[in-house]
Amino acid sequence: MIIRVRTSEMTHRIEMEPQESLALLLERLAPLMKAPTPDAILLTNDPGGHNIIAEFEKSIVSLGLKHGDMLYAKIAKSARPSEEPGSGFGNTSIQASASKDDGTSRPSFVKQDAVDYELEKDDGIIKRKRDPAFCKHGANAMCDYCSSLDPYDKEYLAKENIKHMPFFAYLRQVLSQYKISGDISGSIPRNVPLPLDNPDYRVKPNCKNGHPAWPEGICSKCQPPAISLQQQTFRVVDNVEFSTPELINDLLSFWRKSSCQRFGLLYGHYSRATDMPLGIKAVVEAIYEPKQSWETDGVKIAVESVEFEEEVKRVDAVAEACGIRLIGMIFTDVESTGEADKVVYSRHANSYFMTALECRLAAYMQCKHKNPSRWANDGYFGSKFVTCYVSGDEDGIIGVRAWQVSNSAMAMQEADLIVPSNAPSKMCIQEATKTRYVPDIIYTYINEYKRKVSANAKPAFPVEYLLVALTQGSPLDPRPLFSRGNKSFPIENRDHVHQSQTLGVLKRHLEGAQTFPEALRQVFMDFHFLVYVSSLGFLSQEEVKLAGHIVREPDVGVSLQLVNSLVESGGWQTLLLALQEASASDLGDAGAGSAMEHITEAGFSGTGGADSSRGPSAAAGGSEQVGGGGGNRQPWACRHCTFVNSAGQDSCDMCALPRD
Repeated sequence: MIIRVRTSEMTHRIEMEPQESLALLLERLAPLMKAPTPDAILLTNDPGGHNIIAEFEKSIVSLGLKHGDMLYAKIAKSARPSEEPGSGFGNTSIQASASKDDGTSRPSFVKQDAVDYELEKDDGIIKRKRDPAFCKHGANAMCDYCSSLDPYDKEYLAKENIKHMPFFAYLRQVLSQYKISGDISGSIPRNVPLPLDNPDYRVKPNCKNGHPAWPEGICSKCQPPAISLQQQTFRVVDNVEFSTPELINDLLSFWRKSSCQRFGLLYGHYSRATDMPLGIKAVVEAIYEPKQSWETDGVKIAVESVEFEEEVKRVDAVAEACGIRLIGMIFTDVESTGEADKVVYSRHANSYFMTALECRLAAYMQCKHKNPSRWANDGYFGSKFVTCYVSGDEDGIIGVRAWQVSNSAMAMQEADLIVPSNAPSKMCIQEATKTRYVPDIIYTYINEYKRKVSANAKPAFPVEYLLVALTQGSPLDPRPLFSRGNKSFPIENRDHVHQSQTLGVLKRHLEGAQTFPEALRQVFMDFHFLVYVSSLGFLSQEEVKLAGHIVREPDVGVSLQLVNSLVESGGWQTLLLALQEASASDLGDAGAGSAMEHITEAGFSGTGGADSSRGPSAAAGGSEQVGGGGGNRQPWACRHCTFVNSAGQDSCDMCALPRD
């Protein structure tokens, strides 16, 4: 399709595909208009230039544009080399007191997340109603008791017990010094410096102060400043929402069957949080469990290995086809107290919330998944990657906690300044070497005399200075993207609990569903099934995308048509031929069941915690068959912990005590 763009000089004809984004149109238009960057172009759908189009993430067709439509474009005055103060924010005015462009280079066009563009249009103003007890004015007037508040107002944050303000409230607070308010979704004026800077504790390279390059030489200009640790006042993500409690229930099922811990990667999307002004929530739609070594007190996973990178890359491709992405990680830390339905409460203010090792892993993962932001000089600011764990609360009930680490923690990780200590609540500072410069690091605390004092962070400091707490829960009316339900496919990498993903298991899972499009559509609504089928290599990239389209298509009729298209594809037919050749030994037990069977699972439920009716002593459901001898082929209940074991077991899978 052709989109016409009229400028002050001529009309350009831009050839676009309907599904291509507005950001791509600006990239193609920038060289034609000789704009310095694509984000310097103000694009409107009216000649007066009043209605600025800034939904860069949206596709051409979703914006309502058709073949031959006319748009109007101009380069913002602030993007041209000029000393005049200007604005690219539409209804926003910038006073002459704003600093002029200092000549520093800015990042090229930055593609932000869709939720960021949405929140840029909202000023976040908190409206208050007239207070009849204090307001003495009429209905059309306003006073200090009922006037609107900024989203970063200290009294409001303290009243609502908000320890970390939302990221866009923090951005509004920074922009307020330049007298910028209202809609900020337009181009950033060149006479306003980018307000966000990431901390950097590394020696600055290419110093031009006349000394040899580091590590042979260093000066006060290229050495990093002293670090003053303090808790971060904002958070990039405010809430973690699990689309259904069954996600946690499936993760906990591994612990219930083995007493070992588990690690998983969170896949989902970011959206606006409605319970706080300018808030962002991470919505988890699926949990993928990568290859790992498990113990009763933790897991081992090689996150820096090539195998892990390739595994995640393969899963990312399937997630992208389904319209989701990697947004975080989760792990379990659950230990039974010996009482029915009770677990140990080990993570609290008097011990630790996250260990030093977990904080460093979180910092490493956040550095790999940085948050793109056009308001930062580096083109990114912080990270939206979240870390969750499943553990016992003060009542001994299984619950979920969500965290991030601060931008300072990310900078210290990149500078190789921190290393975990033997004490879970203490983070150690690395020793300085010939190639590692370690600046002075201090932190403040309240001593036994109730006085605020400073202390040297070397050799170790409390990990609480690196943590940012998030809220978490599940919706009251769950509408998950995936639905495992009664067509549960085995979860990956669970051979330890006798759940395997093989061609034989896949063949049995598809039995009876091939002739029923509705049943086959339900089979595709399983993320673990899609990842396994994609890993077999029979489906092409286009066929994987088609499978993902089946999942995210809300219209059932259209989704069934997509199922028929996939079934008729060459890759799917090749897969069916391979399944016909699957040997009987491949069928296994795996606990998968037929696609037409019904498997009942009780467990984690509600908006914030686990169902105590399925605690550590509850029976492990499903159809797992554990190999072993024995004359009695009936399941038996352990007389020590009441765990129901599969036939043929001589000892209990839960407590490891003998059967007799």
